[in-house]
Amino acid sequence: MFRRKPRKSPALPSPGPDRVAVVTGASSGIGQAVALELGRRGHNLLLVARTTGPMELVRDTLVAEGRDVAVEIRPCDLADAGARGVLIEELEGRDVSIIVNSAGVATFGEFRKLDPAYERTQFELNATAVFELTAAVLPGMVAGGDAGIVNVGSIAGNAAIPNNATYVGTKAMVNTFTEALHYELKGTGVRCTLLAPGPVREEVKEDAARTIVDRATPDFVWTTYPDCATETLEALAANKLRVVPGGLSKVANVMSTYLPRRITAPLMGKAYARMADE
Repeated sequence: MFRRKPRKSPALPSPGPDRVAVVTGASSGIGQAVALELGRRGHNLLLVARTTGPMELVRDTLVAEGRDVAVEIRPCDLADAGARGVLIEELEGRDVSIIVNSAGVATFGEFRKLDPAYERTQFELNATAVFELTAAVLPGMVAGGDAGIVNVGSIAGNAAIPNNATYVGTKAMVNTFTEALHYELKGTGVRCTLLAPGPVREEVKEDAARTIVDRATPDFVWTTYPDCATETLEALAANKLRVVPGGLSKVANVMSTYLPRRITAPLMGKAYARMADE
């Protein structure tokens, strides 16, 4: 009687002594959770964010857990073209095994009434930085033939959402850019996965720390950062096109993709107007 051999789970790109996994937005949220999970899986880290303290906490946590990985910290405002250029020059000369472009911000309210300078900053961070950092590491990744890209878009990037125009515009770019690259990179050994989350937050969040999005979104909708990180890395290992962590987010992803915008836009616009009012 023949027995089938158990299937091996797909693996992430291999870590190595001279290889680094780059995570932007590593000071909080999804970026911080993914950085911790990568470190726990043996990947040396190059962490990027404006604030160093939380990135040092990632390093200290991994040290306390006895993880034998190197953690490099790069304070950098990715919305600033000059600062971004310095980081890009460094990344072009590094052996990057994985890059996770997680840094991003959002604003709420009617576009014409928002601060144009800050909306431009949001565009630079959410879209331009993702584009430029991906372009910087991609040639080396293809040459090496064993690497991975995760770009953090959003299910909001599937939709037209009044009172959130810049954010959904940038995330639409990230969504389609990443998925297009996924198909271009087949056969190269470079995995490319879009992370398109819905609401994600800490497992426990104190009332005083709740943002306008927290207050406007029911608790049962949320997915936690650690769960999001684990599901994301499993999807990257399998070279999935898109990962949407959490059951309710998966439903929202389908709805935002297939329901007509003439129906969804007015409804979503009212909900996001409430966030702007808060």
